[in-house]
Amino acid sequence: MSNTHFFEEKTELERKLGLTETLSIVVNRIIGSGIFRTPAPIMLITASVSIFYGVWILGGIATILGALCYAELVSMMPRAGGPYVFLKAAYPPVVTFLRGWAMFFVSETGAIAAVALFFSETMLSAIAPQTSKYLVALAAISLVFLLTCANSFGIKLSGVLQNLFSFLKISVLVAIVAISFSSGLQQENFTDPVDNPWTWGGLISIFTAMRYGFFAYSGWEGATYVAEEVKNARKNLPLSLFLGIGFVMLLYLLINTAYVNLLGPIAMANSKVVAIDSMQVAIGSIGAILVSAAIMISTFGNVNTQILVKSRTWYAMARDGLFFKSLATIHPTYKTPNYSLFAQAIWGTVLILFSTTAESAYEAVIDFFSFTSSIFNVLTFASVFVLRQKYPDVSRPYKTWGYPVTLIIVLLIQIAFMLTTLYTAFIPSLLGIGLTLTGLIYYRYFVSAEAKTDKH
Repeated sequence: MSNTHFFEEKTELERKLGLTETLSIVVNRIIGSGIFRTPAPIMLITASVSIFYGVWILGGIATILGALCYAELVSMMPRAGGPYVFLKAAYPPVVTFLRGWAMFFVSETGAIAAVALFFSETMLSAIAPQTSKYLVALAAISLVFLLTCANSFGIKLSGVLQNLFSFLKISVLVAIVAISFSSGLQQENFTDPVDNPWTWGGLISIFTAMRYGFFAYSGWEGATYVAEEVKNARKNLPLSLFLGIGFVMLLYLLINTAYVNLLGPIAMANSKVVAIDSMQVAIGSIGAILVSAAIMISTFGNVNTQILVKSRTWYAMARDGLFFKSLATIHPTYKTPNYSLFAQAIWGTVLILFSTTAESAYEAVIDFFSFTSSIFNVLTFASVFVLRQKYPDVSRPYKTWGYPVTLIIVLLIQIAFMLTTLYTAFIPSLLGIGLTLTGLIYYRYFVSAEAKTDKH
C-alpha cells in the first residue's frame, strides 16, 4: 500500500455524522468533569485570582492555536484515528506505534477512567456522603461497559446521543452561571489574597497548574478520531473544531467567574467539588442537587463521547498491523469496531481498579498520563512542519493560519508544560513513560516487517 492512502477518503465505515453531530462531539468531549473539579486545584496551586484566570486563558489560547494546526492535518487526512494518523504520515512506524500504545495503555483510557470515576463519585455521594472507593470503582466500571454497549449498535445512534448530551450539559451550565450572578457581583472575592502574585514563582505555578487546565480543555481533537464517519469531513471537521473550542472557552470563563463570585479564592482552593460548593452558597441544598445532576449529565455524556471516538484509534492501528489484529474487525450489521470498543473497556477497568490504590484517584490518573501525553502532543503539532516538507504537493483544503509563528508558539507552550509536569509530578510521569516503553517488546516480536515499513 503506497503512502497516498493517508490522504484518501475511502472507508469501510459509514459517513453518517453531519456538522451538528461533529460539533456536539467536540463540545461533549471537552466538557466533562474538568470544569466542575479542576478549578479548585488550579486555584490552590496559583493562590491568585489573576493567575488563576491566566491558566484558563493561556489554556484556551493554546487550545485554539493547536486547533489551527489540527485543522490543516485533518483536512489533509480525513482518516479514522486522529493524531495517530498524523503521526503515522510524518514519522517512522515505531513512533506512531508508541503513540498508539501510550494512548491505549496510559493516556486515552486513563482519561475515560478519570471521568467515569468522577461520575460515580458524584452519583454515590448524593446517596451517601461516605462511600467506599471500591464501590465508586465498581460504579465507574459499570458505566464504562454500559456506554460501550450503547456505542456498539451503530454510529447513527451514537450521533443522536452526542446531540442530546451536548444540549443538556450546555443548558445546565448556562443555568449555573445565571444563578451565580442572581444576587449580584461580589467584588471582594476577585481580590488577590497575596500582594504582587506575578513573580517568577507565580509564572511557574501557571505551568504547574496547566496539567489540570489542559485536562479541562482536553478532547477538543476528539472529532478527528471519527473522520471516516463524518460527511464532507475536509470542511466539517475544521469548522467543528473552531466553533466548538471558541464556544467552550467562553463558557469556561463564565463558569469560573461564577465560582469566584460565589466562593472567593480561599474557599475555592479548599473545595473538593467547587461547582457543588458554589451552588450551595447561592441557593442552598437545592443548588447542590442541581450541580450534582449537572455533573452526572456532563460526565455521562463525556464518557460516552470518549468511548465512541477513541475506539477508532485502536481500530486504525489494528487495520495498519500495529496492534492486536482482532481489533480491526468491523461488525457486519452495525459497521462499528466492536472488538476495539470492548478491549478499550477492559483496559479502562484495569486503570480504574489501579486508581483505588491512590488517595485521590481522579488527580492520580491525570498525573499518571499528563507527561506521556505531552511528549506525543509535541510530536503531533510538529508533524505540520514535517508533512509540509515530506508532502509539499498534497492538497491542503485548510492551511494553518499564521504559520510558522502559530506552530512555534504552540510548541513552546507544550514543551514548557511538558518540562514543568515532569518536575512537579516526577514519579507518576516515570510510571507513564515506563508503561509506554513496554510497547517496544510487542513491537519487536509481534508487529510484522511489512507494518514496520508501512508496506502492508
